[in-house]
Amino acid sequence: MKKAIHPKYKEITITCGGCGTVIKTRSTRDSYKVDVCSNCHPFYTGRQKYVDSAGRVERFQRKWSAAKMKREEAEKQKKKGEGETQAAGNAAGTSSPSQDVPPVGTKTEPAPGPDAGKP
Repeated sequence: MKKAIHPKYKEITITCGGCGTVIKTRSTRDSYKVDVCSNCHPFYTGRQKYVDSAGRVERFQRKWSAAKMKREEAEKQKKKGEGETQAAGNAAGTSSPSQDVPPVGTKTEPAPGPDAGKP
């Protein structure tokens, strides 16, 4: 066996950042920290841990609820404006767009295709 080509196998400590557990083992690597270990990981413990980074979920919900309220308000204004426009148009003798559409169930002639008139 050649000398000085194999890494040093030494005793190290692995420290969990979540619960502070210290695990002693041997490795060729130096001591290091992990975010989650088997003592605090939800898969191994059966406990679900909800982590919310600085209220991001609430901020997201607030942002989109405000946008939804603005959209609903714009739709109300649009419907209110259409009602006034149709009333003014009917008073002037013009037809509304809904009167130009044939009733449901009536047959209409299809538009002639490119082969119309050919034998």
